[in-house]
Amino acid sequence: MGEAVGSMLASAVALAISPRPLITVILVLATPRGRTKSLAFAAGWVLGLAVPVILVLVAGRALGGVGAAPTWPSWLKLALGTLLLLSAARQWHDRPRAGHVTAPPAWLQSIERYSPARSAGLALTLVASSPNTLLPAVGGAASIAGTATGPGARAVAAALLVSFGSLGSLVPLVVRMRGGARTLGEWRAWTAAHQAAIVTTVAAVLGAGYLGDAVSALG
Repeated sequence: MGEAVGSMLASAVALAISPRPLITVILVLATPRGRTKSLAFAAGWVLGLAVPVILVLVAGRALGGVGAAPTWPSWLKLALGTLLLLSAARQWHDRPRAGHVTAPPAWLQSIERYSPARSAGLALTLVASSPNTLLPAVGGAASIAGTATGPGARAVAAALLVSFGSLGSLVPLVVRMRGGARTLGEWRAWTAAHQAAIVTTVAAVLGAGYLGDAVSALG
């Protein structure tokens, strides 16, 4: 099991420190029925991560490889690494320049009117539409599928991947319940100020890691 868990740790950390769910949950918490909607958002985020992870592992079982390290995950990680590096380059090019104000997305401007169901749907949409979320989820699952471990170990590793990857949507809610509104405000300000750098750096480092793993395994 240690091999399966260790293989996905980099992907799990990349998901855990993603600024988008953290900022979104903090904003949702400030709206009417904020706690209920934040719980719905967190549930949607967990589901959004779990679906691609499960699909990759199910596809892995269909392709075989239990008991031996298959090669298809390495080819997949080669593609994911390339996409992440391209995403990092694009995000760095499109980063906000000093003195320029970027308009918030339309969904953010209407977030106060979201219902719990719509908040959950927002989480699903954000996972599916963000390369910096979806690609690490798929890459982490591919890393697990690429190990010579049994179904039980892979299932535990997948559950940990989704759990770690959901921390950004769950931690703000816990902090708020413990009376940490001021702390959340500080987190939001710092994360918003450094979001571009965090997202770009994580995508570049993880993409390079995927490429290195793939080349090493296929070489």
